[in-house]
Amino acid sequence: MEPISDDTLWHLLRQGDRSAFAQLYERYYSILYSYGYKLFPQVTLVEDAVQDLFIDLWRMRENLSAADSVKFYLFRSLRRSIHRLSEKEKNQLPFTFDAVEPAMEASWIDHEQEALLIRRLTALLQNLPTRQREVITLRYYENFKTEEIALIMGITEKAVRNTLYKALTQLRGHLPVMTALMSLMAGLLLVFWAY
Repeated sequence: MEPISDDTLWHLLRQGDRSAFAQLYERYYSILYSYGYKLFPQVTLVEDAVQDLFIDLWRMRENLSAADSVKFYLFRSLRRSIHRLSEKEKNQLPFTFDAVEPAMEASWIDHEQEALLIRRLTALLQNLPTRQREVITLRYYENFKTEEIALIMGITEKAVRNTLYKALTQLRGHLPVMTALMSLMAGLLLVFWAY
């Protein structure tokens, strides 16, 4: 059985369907939490912001309009909510970028080398300015288009492209680390496809 589309769940939510609401919550809670934590690494604040977002969705379900992209709507709403909460806190913390653990283990890969490469990549990403990290996250980890990123962040498409270009240029300056990480990932894929 195919999963129900976001559009269908959104439509059902607007009609008061609790099951559709629960499915949207289960589908997006972790993704939203991860994004929110990268914006403002304060666990309780991010948890509250995500919970408040879903509470507001349910409370205002009858007044919600059709959404072109449910994911876009949720990301944009969460970003606004976190920005409001962080303004209240007046305690802007630096953006963090959690290292992504490999999806599988391969016995022939030296674990220490892999961990070192991931730490280096994480450090490279953490050294990027906050806006560049956010654009990288939205583009390459959440697969948003340039125009969607512009709307989520409240900046122009040109600013998104320029920010992305600057981030990638800065990362290219560390090409040896990036090349080693890409070789590692290619090796993991070869092992995966061999099975």
